[in-house]
Amino acid sequence: MPGRTTPLITDEIYHIVNRGIDRRTTFSGLKENSRAKEGLGFYRFQSLPCRLSFFFKKSLEEQEKIMEEIEKKGKKLIELICFCLMPNHFHLLLKQKIDDGISKFMSNFQNSYTRYFNTKHRRKGPLFYDQFKAVRIETDEQLIHVSRYIHLNPYSSYVIKDFKNIKDYLWSSLPDYLSGKKGICETNVILDFFKNKKEYFEFIYNQADYQRELDRIKHLDLEGD
Repeated sequence: MPGRTTPLITDEIYHIVNRGIDRRTTFSGLKENSRAKEGLGFYRFQSLPCRLSFFFKKSLEEQEKIMEEIEKKGKKLIELICFCLMPNHFHLLLKQKIDDGISKFMSNFQNSYTRYFNTKHRRKGPLFYDQFKAVRIETDEQLIHVSRYIHLNPYSSYVIKDFKNIKDYLWSSLPDYLSGKKGICETNVILDFFKNKKEYFEFIYNQADYQRELDRIKHLDLEGD
């Protein structure tokens, strides 16, 4: 794998994107999306006692005990701020907590999901591109705008046709942002910039159609090449 020209710095936040090789579908249906979401939550932590596949073989009681112990220690590779799983790619907003934390997290998450996907589909070989894209977040304004871009992805890409259904898209962190329930994301990193959850949702809504049009134009340009 070629070396990264821009280093990933501890305590900095990055917009991470990767996609399936040849733009192939990587997340399709309830089981695959659920497994990927479980992986995002599980592999945030350092010094895990087992792979996610072995974790799922344990009883629910054992799983709860393992997660309680992991969360109690609180040692993380990354903090997950936002995420969105799309049919052939994914977006993450991550804060690196230790040196090489993002690279280790991405390797663990992608390798785990690839093993699951390959077993399910009886295939071999890599599923995602080796080198994921990473853009450092440099300002607070950029931070909240990227969170909006990530959460609007299902709508701007027409995975969701009607904006009113975006709250029900389970494969992004937006439902956790709007419900207030404790999930796998550090929602306060974004929500602290707003008076309440309603104001954040209005911030997303105000850009929805504009982002969809930009996405449509981008795809037309690609088709014309």
